Amino acid sequence: MVEPVFIEGNTAVVTGAALGIGRATAIELAKRGMSLAITDLPGDDLAQVEQELVAICGADKTLSLHLDLSESDAASVLHATVTEKFGSVNVLMNNAVSREGRTFDGTTEQWKKLFDINVWALVDASRRFMPAMLASGERCAIINVGSKQGITNPPGTPAYNMAKAAVKIFTEQLEHELRNSGTNHSRVTSHLLVPGWTTTGKNPHKQGAWMPGQVVNTMIDAIDSGSFYIVCPDDEVTNDMDNRRIIWGAQDITHDRPPLSRWHSAFKEEAGKACS
Repeated sequence: MVEPVFIEGNTAVVTGAALGIGRATAIELAKRGMSLAITDLPGDDLAQVEQELVAICGADKTLSLHLDLSESDAASVLHATVTEKFGSVNVLMNNAVSREGRTFDGTTEQWKKLFDINVWALVDASRRFMPAMLASGERCAIINVGSKQGITNPPGTPAYNMAKAAVKIFTEQLEHELRNSGTNHSRVTSHLLVPGWTTTGKNPHKQGAWMPGQVVNTMIDAIDSGSFYIVCPDDEVTNDMDNRRIIWGAQDITHDRPPLSRWHSAFKEEAGKACS
């Protein structure tokens, strides 16, 4: 067990907070007595979350920002505005995501925007908030939301898979830097949240998927117990199945198989037995 970070009096920033996992996180942390800064694109959904947070913890502990994180100055605006209202921040959750143009049919402009939101906004926000976290000497955490697609790399959505793989690598490098760079760094940790099949956005709930609140509860428990990799199961895919699929993908290299052999006709039967 490590010192908890989701406690009354602490402050959290959650991007992509209008719906899904971001919204569920903001509401849960507000219920725990934390101050919340939330951001997403302008719209009724973000306004509704802001109203819910004000009802839970009050206007003085709530900040809502309408930002397009694909814009180059968005992370700077977020950092400056949050710092002005709350001062130091204990939790940064980079949850904002874009899946637009993620296939090979997507335009170059769509791919660039996807990377701007999924990767560069996350990197910029992490680098801007981290120095004050380190200087504070307080328990802090940076949580970056990845995807199983950035680990097992299924075919069909190359841009999205690439972006989420970059999130994984950046967060791993960040955690290594934090734990090896001085006393204060040990009180600031980074974590990679990897949801399973989750009902997000305004999609109808389907049997087998988790609800966002289940992901959030799993995340909080895992961070409080000191986990870095938080790979969530769902009601169809267990942790053991995830582990076997991750191992299979890594062994494409060590076994000199074709890339994405799990979906290769020559390995379909063997992979099915190994990964199911």
